[in-house]
Amino acid sequence: METETDDVEYRHSNSKLYPTIKMPGISKYGNVTAKKGILHNDEQFASLCKYDFTTPIKPLSVIISLLDEKGNPAMSWTLRNPWPARITGEDLKSDGNEVAVESIEFAHEGITLQNYI
Repeated sequence: METETDDVEYRHSNSKLYPTIKMPGISKYGNVTAKKGILHNDEQFASLCKYDFTTPIKPLSVIISLLDEKGNPAMSWTLRNPWPARITGEDLKSDGNEVAVESIEFAHEGITLQNYI
């Protein structure tokens, strides 16, 4: 999960004596990719594959949780206004023996972190 903020240089007056100061500018957020193994009768991923990219963005809720050894969330990351930017299925090879993996890449407008500890 990647976040980058541009820096903006600013000078308070027209005087050449005062140095510039730096201020935070526009933030950019990298896309988040989720991968999972393909399971029999798993309809959740298939429903996202049918996502209509031609209509206005439908609100989605994406929460990524880090679980402790008991299966309880220790931390979670919530994506703000996410939408599926790329959906990738597995390259099925007849001579391969790898696990079939599908992935979805979400574009978003920010991440909120929650720590449960």
